[in-house]
Amino acid sequence: MSIPKIVVVGGGAGGLELATRLGNKLGKKGKAEIHLVDTNPTHLWKPLLHEVATGSLDSGIDEVSYRAHAYYHYFNFHLGSMSNLDQTERTLTLAPTMDSAGRQVQPERTLKYDYLVLAVGSKTNDFGTPGAAEFCAFLDSRKQADRFHRQLLDTYLKLSNDAGEGKPVVLKIGIVGAGATGVELAAELHNTTALLRAYGLNLGSENLEVTIIEAGPRVLPALPERISNSVVEELGKLNISIRTNTKVTQVTDKGFETADGELIEADTRVWAAGVKAPEFLGGIEGLTTTRNNQVEVKPSLQSTSDDRIFAIGDCASCPQPDGSRVPPRAQSAHQMASHVYKNLMNLLNNQPLKGYVYKDHGSLVSLSRYSTVGNLMGNLTGKSMMIEGRVARVVYISLYRLHQIALHGYIRTFLIMFSARINRIIRPRLKLH
Repeated sequence: MSIPKIVVVGGGAGGLELATRLGNKLGKKGKAEIHLVDTNPTHLWKPLLHEVATGSLDSGIDEVSYRAHAYYHYFNFHLGSMSNLDQTERTLTLAPTMDSAGRQVQPERTLKYDYLVLAVGSKTNDFGTPGAAEFCAFLDSRKQADRFHRQLLDTYLKLSNDAGEGKPVVLKIGIVGAGATGVELAAELHNTTALLRAYGLNLGSENLEVTIIEAGPRVLPALPERISNSVVEELGKLNISIRTNTKVTQVTDKGFETADGELIEADTRVWAAGVKAPEFLGGIEGLTTTRNNQVEVKPSLQSTSDDRIFAIGDCASCPQPDGSRVPPRAQSAHQMASHVYKNLMNLLNNQPLKGYVYKDHGSLVSLSRYSTVGNLMGNLTGKSMMIEGRVARVVYISLYRLHQIALHGYIRTFLIMFSARINRIIRPRLKLH
């Protein structure tokens, strides 16, 4: 008798946690074949990408090799991107993989499944703004963050040379979107620039002008207003300019053109506003999706069009009892991964499936070494408590530690934490290459 095949597409926070738990529970005992598909060979927690982009974090240290992780946790890893889905035959197609020279490394392949979990996350939505794709940097992947980091270093070197020759130097960086990514990136850029002089460059924070551009009325619109106000105050101390109620209508190599006809000049331009699921989901025949390409799911997190297909994380459009939809957050992906794990176990044991209800544990925003602010939800009262400073920073870091524990267990995570402390002593505070 053949054992069930469970395929997880997407190795982000939710997808990798799910594949790890299924591998440890079912793959190890030969009760199921577990497969994970991802377009990258390594995993990096997405909320860290802004630190990779600024050099505050060395991605080579914190990344997880999918193949090595699969070996230790009893599942199979497939490098590739999903290009098609046949729900009748229960197969998915992986597009050929190419090397940097455009030569084929792996041919087109197919994977059979009994149960499929889509966990492909989301990407930044530029809403079709003219020039955004051409002139802006995006931070959706480790590859994009690394590219931004290299370009930033080249810019710093050029400006340092100009400053050494006595020329006036100001680096203008514009960030569209005042959500967590935009706000955290702005603070990290300020921190990076402030540290450059210690490493021999003729630059400091006085040579940096960062402008955050937001179409809405305030920063961090998904968080309580008191937290938004606190963040605005902290960003003001860093001389970071905030332009709310400002809609960008076009991006050029000079900067951002607004609906009011103004040009906000920017040498470096970043788009961090809006999210949508990958386009290929919307093109899969028979799969019900939203206009943002999210898979429509039932409370059980099964697709509304096929009970053998689940979707979790940012690529899932999941209704809640109050009529709202689960927000695209890391904690949502973590909760959904745990819920689908339990429902898959129930399916295999012929037990009824349960509906998922999102539990908001609060949100935190890290302003680099300057501050951390956020709110925690009380489990008993349902009310939130605002926290900031050192306590908030500890809680913020603990969220990443919980993700590491889900992947590696307590002992390995403790060793990772210990090695991180050593690295803070022996390695530079910035990645300078």
